[in-house]
Amino acid sequence: MNSIAPISSLAETLHNRLGGEIGAEDIDDLKLGMYTIKRRSEGLLQFAKSYRMINKVDQPDFQAIQLIQMFEDVYQLFEPTLLQKGIDMDIILKDTRMLLKADRNLIEQVLINLVLNAIEAVKHTEGAYISISGILRDDRVLVQVSDNGMGMSADIQEQIFTPFFTTRKSGTGVGLTLSKQIMLMHNGNIYVDSLEGKGSTFTLTF
Repeated sequence: MNSIAPISSLAETLHNRLGGEIGAEDIDDLKLGMYTIKRRSEGLLQFAKSYRMINKVDQPDFQAIQLIQMFEDVYQLFEPTLLQKGIDMDIILKDTRMLLKADRNLIEQVLINLVLNAIEAVKHTEGAYISISGILRDDRVLVQVSDNGMGMSADIQEQIFTPFFTTRKSGTGVGLTLSKQIMLMHNGNIYVDSLEGKGSTFTLTF
């Protein structure tokens, strides 16, 4: 569900672009947008095969991933939504050659879940801002998704990875639980650091 919403939004944006005059730059954007839809749809199909139930995700298919490419693909997926909602989003990566050995489909789904949560968290924030960053610390790769949204209390932070716990009316409480499961299968983990009214940072450790 989290993947389908931005795919639909991106498709609508491309459809609307076709309603006006088309220039060379528009054609490049349309090609990139359609490729993003195709690639993410294929990733979603693969992910759906893995998502049998909350505790039964297929074993990761470990491959070398270029972090910059994965971050840019996630940004491309959400770009129409971010523009529509007036949210700024940055990719922060000091070393653009940084690699991560992981299952791209699974980790990308984790990032999609986190970005969607961040979009929800900043919806009432003036100067709404989200960042995705990659850091190498003590020979370990850290991936962080940060926002300047409403933040969370300590009590909520203790519960957010519990299956079916959610603070959103439309939430299922599955996204973060599944994200935790995926990270554990990568011999890593996921943590949250948040302050009410200040924002949140989710850190993936590999």
